[in-house]
Amino acid sequence: MESKVTREEAFELLKKYNKETFHIQHALTVEGVMRWYANGLGYGDEAEYWAITGLLHDIDFELYPEEHCKKAPELLREGHVGEDMIHSVCSHGFGICSDVEPVHEMEKVLFAADELTGLIGAAALMRPSKSVMDMEVSSVKKKFKDKKFAAGCSRDVIRKGAENLGWELNELFEKTILAMRSCEESVRCEMEKYNL
Repeated sequence: MESKVTREEAFELLKKYNKETFHIQHALTVEGVMRWYANGLGYGDEAEYWAITGLLHDIDFELYPEEHCKKAPELLREGHVGEDMIHSVCSHGFGICSDVEPVHEMEKVLFAADELTGLIGAAALMRPSKSVMDMEVSSVKKKFKDKKFAAGCSRDVIRKGAENLGWELNELFEKTILAMRSCEESVRCEMEKYNL
């Protein structure tokens, strides 16, 4: 898998269609999470591809929430993003807003981790530290069971994502916490750098 856009081009494309701090921070977080997973799962030579896919996965969500994953191909093609990456981006909405099924392990990870980063991020904000650095799997499990907490994060998608990867939920929770720890500081620095 090869990216046809540089990371800088991808970030500029993201910012063209996303202005809200929340959406940019989420994109940067998923970028870092995907890079961590690529390295951790033995796809280090594809880490940049995994990361850029994570960065761009919600490119159409802020401006076109009703057309999420349907408008993305057009926006990504305008930015000269390759068809492989467009497929990967659209596959993260499988069964919700897209009929593009996640096939490659990277697509399955994106499908599973995207919603979960939202849940873990929301749980981190409730902690005195406001950080994932002291987050434990038990805390995530508790928030996962509380359907009112971060209600927008689909538990069904997270469950299905773990199942697609052949992992227990706890394994997905643990790995995603570690992945978010790996990029928390760089995301914070990047948000500050661009005054977001």
